Amino acid sequence: MDTDYRRRAKTRHTSIQCVQLGLTAYAQALQVQRRWHARCVARRTNALLLTQHQPVITLGYRRPGEQIKLSAARLREKGLSIEYAERGGGATYHAPGQLVVYPVFSSLLHKYGVRRFITQLEEVMRQTCLRFGVRTSRQNGYPGVWVSEKKIGAVGIAVRRRVSLHGFALNVDLDLRPFAYIVACGLADRGVTSLRQECARPIAFPDVEQAVIENMASIFEARMEGV
Repeated sequence: MDTDYRRRAKTRHTSIQCVQLGLTAYAQALQVQRRWHARCVARRTNALLLTQHQPVITLGYRRPGEQIKLSAARLREKGLSIEYAERGGGATYHAPGQLVVYPVFSSLLHKYGVRRFITQLEEVMRQTCLRFGVRTSRQNGYPGVWVSEKKIGAVGIAVRRRVSLHGFALNVDLDLRPFAYIVACGLADRGVTSLRQECARPIAFPDVEQAVIENMASIFEARMEGV
């Protein structure tokens, strides 16, 4: 049996359960993510959760409060809360129009290892942006994907009991002004952008969501199963 055949045969048996959550509060999505994490730990399976969050600022496990420029009271006035996440990375902003993707992977994390896993997630964002005519790049030392000096996609994960949590956020079509309330990902000298801004035209959110699902299946060489 040749190597390519063995790889294809193995791929056919690797599946990802795909769950589209719609619009969620951050805390709500976190609970769903933790339930899937427990399931994937027990069964050594892989799940992909896709959502948009209600407006919120999240901080990574180092909790760099200095990356928030406004007081908690001022943020509340603007309809924003602060949530602490167990992922890597600094402060970031989530809102409707941003696609947040949580790959809760067991066997696929083991297959690729943490470093390559993160690179694969960046590649999913790069290929998705390219499908809409937007060329992006990686920058050494700065996780995520970029259009010149502006970040269009952020990535930050955690690994618990050999299964991944959290993932990436791709800016599709959202109000970018609240990013000014934080030092996004701790990078004071960089900006942010979105597919809508780079394309200078409306972007259909479901099309981006579908592109991400297809690219996840292709790049991780797995079969996607809807839930």
